[in-house]
Parts: sequence; C-alpha cells; structure tokens
Amino acid sequence: MTTDINKANISRRSLLQIAGWGSLLATFGIAIGSGLRFLYPRVLFEKPSTFKIGAPDDFKINGDSDYQVYEIWKAEQSVWIVREKNRMYALYAKCTHLGCTPNYFADDKVFKCPCHGSQFRGNGINFTGPAPRPLDRFNISISKEGIIAVDKSRVYTFKEFDKRGAYVEV
Repeated sequence: MTTDINKANISRRSLLQIAGWGSLLATFGIAIGSGLRFLYPRVLFEKPSTFKIGAPDDFKINGDSDYQVYEIWKAEQSVWIVREKNRMYALYAKCTHLGCTPNYFADDKVFKCPCHGSQFRGNGINFTGPAPRPLDRFNISISKEGIIAVDKSRVYTFKEFDKRGAYVEV
C-alpha cells in the first residue's frame, strides 16, 4: 500500500532542479532590475552657485571698527561677508590647511580653525598655525538694481585679491 508520506518524498534530482531553476530566475531578475536602474541615473541636486545677499546699505560697520563680519550665510552657503569702509568681499568658510570650517570670534576679531589651530584676521589673512595661505574669496558683484550677488563658482586666491570680482566698491 502506498501512503501519503511516500508521495511527498522528493528525490535529490528534483530538488537540485528546483534550486537550479530558482537561482537562474533570481539571476535574471537581478540583471533586469539592474538594467532598469541603469536607465534612471542618480542625480545630485545642488544649490545654485550664485545667490543674492542684499543691498550694500544692509551691511554697516558697527562702532569704530575697520570692518564688520557677517555670518548669516556661513551654515547654508559656507560664506562670510566682510564689509570694510569702502569695499566688501565674500570669504570662503573653509580653512586653507585641511578644509575644516573656522569659527569667527568677534571679540578677538579673528577666525580660528578648530582642527589644527590656524588663525586668520578678519580680512581672511592667516597669521598663525599651519594654514599655508589666506582664506579664499568668492566672486562678488553688484547688479544694476543695486543688489549684491555672490558667485561661488569663481574662487579667488590671495594672489588675485586685487582683481575686480574679488571685491566690490561700496
């Protein structure tokens, strides 16, 4: 007599056939999924490199200081705006040593890098620490409407600080 238990026995050969077909179908499924994913590449959405910061009258020097540092755009754009008596410029908030973000200490009027101790004056010129050069500047301009715009796609190093675009006359 045949029992139900004997009917449920699966031979080794049929088990290997099921495993083989299953792995083949899984491989095809992964290949098709990868091919479809290739058709939709990953895209990084970055902020525009140019942003407006306001009119020159919005930036005033407080007290009898020679300059004023504005940290409004440090977190979002990695930029400090420095207003001197007759000019403005945009400093890149990145240490020229290893790329850490310095902090501005208004009482001391210096930027201090927390990573390796570099220090920069309020105008971005380095005076102590391992930083090899002053902080870089971004392109800054005033539109016909009188609005100041900063363009982070153009960076000026210390050798180019006297070029038009590294600062604006106000």
